[in-house]
Amino acid sequence: MATASSTTSVAELTGSRKRSRRLAAILDAVAEQGEISLHGLRELVGGSIATVRRDLTVLADQGLLVRTHGGAKATSSVLELPVDLRDTRFQEAKRRIARAAVALVPRERHAVALSGGSTTAGVARELAHHSDLTVVTNSLSIASLVAPHPRLKVVMTGGILRAQSLELVGVLAEGTFSAVNIGTAILGADGVSAEAGITTHDETEARTNHAMVASARRTIVVADGSKIGRTALAQMCPADLVHVLITDDSADPAELDRLRASGVEIIVVAAGEETPAA
Repeated sequence: MATASSTTSVAELTGSRKRSRRLAAILDAVAEQGEISLHGLRELVGGSIATVRRDLTVLADQGLLVRTHGGAKATSSVLELPVDLRDTRFQEAKRRIARAAVALVPRERHAVALSGGSTTAGVARELAHHSDLTVVTNSLSIASLVAPHPRLKVVMTGGILRAQSLELVGVLAEGTFSAVNIGTAILGADGVSAEAGITTHDETEARTNHAMVASARRTIVVADGSKIGRTALAQMCPADLVHVLITDDSADPAELDRLRASGVEIIVVAAGEETPAA
């Protein structure tokens, strides 16, 4: 896993969104299969064997996977994509999810809490069209997106910075969320299921986001279809605390039915078309 002391991000090393999407696809394949061959990766992402080898070198140098003689395997510490790679995936679906979420935010004085993540970052961009909102967040990325808009008031939590997600976590962040009254919490997720609830890869981040949900009158979860039916390490909240889930039409319909049975209102947007990874 890339550490806080790393001075070069994956995005700086990749140089283009096209390559970033390819690296994200490689990390997904390694995480899902545990180990995969060079030829398997070439079939997945396209390009030449030499290109795949260069991609693996970038990811191995950042500690995100382990090179093997014929391919790559996951490390025990790799649990999530770095934020600069996550932002390149499922972009059109995330834009449509963000617009649907913002349409549910009242056009009046209101406090909105946003967790970190690429989908919630899309929500933050869309909130620029609102006024008289207070945005409470523990995400440096979200705060930087909202800050240029003078009609939006930004409240940042304290806490310890997680390099992978650029979020502030821990007791200081939890204390900030517990001290304010939030109208709508908009929560990103690494996994969404009726059984496991809304989950993320880091237990400290999960506790911080649970404090956000506990302070909110309404919770909206925004997650692209790849997250539906998945379970990550730590629960942020059970499904029955979620009022609305906004996802896209690539989501597993059976899992959406199970979430509806848990009392969650489901809004499904069109996924749109993605640019191929290679």
